[in-house]
Amino acid sequence: MGTNAAIPADAATDRGVYDSLESLRAMLIAGEEIEAMAVQRRLFALTHRRRAVAATSGRVIVVQRNLFGGYTPVDFRWQDLRESEVKVGAIGATLVLAAYRSNDLASNEGPPSRLVIPGLRKNEAQEVYRVCQARAQAWREKRRIRELEEMRARAGGIQLGAMGAPASAAPAGNGADHSPTARLQRAKEMRDDGLLTDAEFEQVKAKILSEL
Repeated sequence: MGTNAAIPADAATDRGVYDSLESLRAMLIAGEEIEAMAVQRRLFALTHRRRAVAATSGRVIVVQRNLFGGYTPVDFRWQDLRESEVKVGAIGATLVLAAYRSNDLASNEGPPSRLVIPGLRKNEAQEVYRVCQARAQAWREKRRIRELEEMRARAGGIQLGAMGAPASAAPAGNGADHSPTARLQRAKEMRDDGLLTDAEFEQVKAKILSEL
């Protein structure tokens, strides 16, 4: 979805919406596009300038224009997003986002920061929420595959196929730690931790048993 597809219909006639859009555009980097955007309703911004939130191809950006020029931005990458929720009321929607701050792909350091943007226009907020959900799901799968790789490297028990699914469970050496029983136990723990699906666990188990 390109940038133009996310522009609110009244951006050209509503000064507050136009300024919010320009603030968001100013934060975009080369190749980054706005996939969805939501603007706070006037009713919820009587004591301050309206806030806007954009879901881009690489992150979430929230801006609030300052009373005397400029704007205050908050942004975080999709891989840092942990929760997103939209609450639709009678006259507006509240978007709730929780994200970690980390330079690591797994992004699991410390408690997540919580961001609440109330009073957004309903349809726009729901579209931003849908993008958040899709992007977060994609990164959850990437983290699952990475954690699976790290577990394999530590335990020497799980080999990944080309598509990221467990293809074998060959031992990395001798000793009790690499016995079939130990390897089955590790695979079970990975399933219980959500690193393996039931189908993947059965595939690993069958491979281990076939080597007996």
